[in-house]
Amino acid sequence: MGTFIYDNTPAEFDDRVLAHIEAVVAAKLRRGEPFLLTWRNDALTGGGRDTVWMSANVPVLFNYRGKRPSDLDRRVVERLLRMANSPGGVVAPTPEEL
Repeated sequence: MGTFIYDNTPAEFDDRVLAHIEAVVAAKLRRGEPFLLTWRNDALTGGGRDTVWMSANVPVLFNYRGKRPSDLDRRVVERLLRMANSPGGVVAPTPEEL
């Protein structure tokens, strides 16, 4: 499990999921395109979901537990980028959805 930290708000993700999120965040913010990012919270921590407005003005950290980079699925990245361009933004996938 890796950790995504945005504006001092941490969220844990499977390393492979986190790598896909990083690819989308990097692409969008590199172009100066803010967007919404939503993730589901673990039922053990109360469930629900969190949504953040991703902007280049806020520091972001991707902290991976594994030492080797995860392979990215181009189709998943493209799907997430299409979501990022929609009004609802990106909903982080689960490991099963990759």
